[in-house]
Amino acid sequence: MDLVRGFWRKQRRKILVTTSCLGSGYLLYKLYNVHTRNLASLERELADERHNDEIIKTQMKAHFENIQMIADITTLPHALRRLSSRIAEEIDVSGIMETLSKGKGTLVPSEKLHLWIELKILSFTRMVLSLWSVTMLSLYIRVQVNILGRHLYIDTARGLTSSHLLEELDLIDREDEKKFLTSADYLATNGMLSLIPNMKSAVKEVLKGKQLKDVLTTRTFEETVIRILDVFMSTGSPHHWVDYLMMAQDTTMSPRDTTTDVSSSDVTVSKLHQLINETREVLTSTEFTNVAEISLKSCTVALVEEMEKQAGLDTGMQLAKLIPQIEKTVPEISAVPDENRFLQLIRDLPEVEHFFTLLYSNMPL
Repeated sequence: MDLVRGFWRKQRRKILVTTSCLGSGYLLYKLYNVHTRNLASLERELADERHNDEIIKTQMKAHFENIQMIADITTLPHALRRLSSRIAEEIDVSGIMETLSKGKGTLVPSEKLHLWIELKILSFTRMVLSLWSVTMLSLYIRVQVNILGRHLYIDTARGLTSSHLLEELDLIDREDEKKFLTSADYLATNGMLSLIPNMKSAVKEVLKGKQLKDVLTTRTFEETVIRILDVFMSTGSPHHWVDYLMMAQDTTMSPRDTTTDVSSSDVTVSKLHQLINETREVLTSTEFTNVAEISLKSCTVALVEEMEKQAGLDTGMQLAKLIPQIEKTVPEISAVPDENRFLQLIRDLPEVEHFFTLLYSNMPL
């Protein structure tokens, strides 16, 4: 016993230091082990997040492509049929052409000249109006389906990450979704009332110095069409042309009384307001204006190429002889999407593809 006590007195300090070191080492080992496990767990979570991000990106890319397809094969063909029919009804030159044909030898020169001048104005109005309307309508519908598709995707994705069932989510009401998409018919049903006379005024302004016997070449014809579009787009307040495509929000629906409790129907009205507001904001943006200008110029070039193919415009042609060729070309502008080179041209423009990719991906979540 004395031996033990003596050993303790002599070695106590070493034993305490050794024990402290061993205890500290064990504690450090445990802390390191815990840190290692936490680090490994964090790395697994980060890897899972990266994997989920890739899945979301893939899903969004597939959804974006589906949205573009919906615009091309469903919404746009219906709206184009309505638009084409309305333009044909409002600007009908068949009566004037028939009168000129049957009146050979019977019409006095002044009557004949008056009819030819009217035919000149109406033919150019119908041509440029069709070109502008088809171009802008195709861009407008693509804006609509991208905004709506983005909202539906985000709402669904949020719901799937929560504890709610998909059926319980506060998604956009189907009836309001239908109202939003069918508003693409506004151009044909309401917008034409003011669009046609304003386009006709632009045509008169540009053609007032051109005589029926004047020869138009490929270059002068293209310059004439572009000039008509420029005069039309620059006449009136900035972005005045948006009102041809969609009605103002305050005339679309009446806001509900917000002093009472908000019901589910009030929420859907708010969502519809949001969709309309976002659409108008996009249409009045500088980016959309640039894309629209590029699309119109590209379609003008395509129109000139079509006229060259059908009428031999490259060698020059008198304005009077050009009018019947215009009438033959106009139906090509509003043809169904699968057979419409103008729509395919717009869709494949790099600037258009880039714009709608950004529109779909950069909307606030």
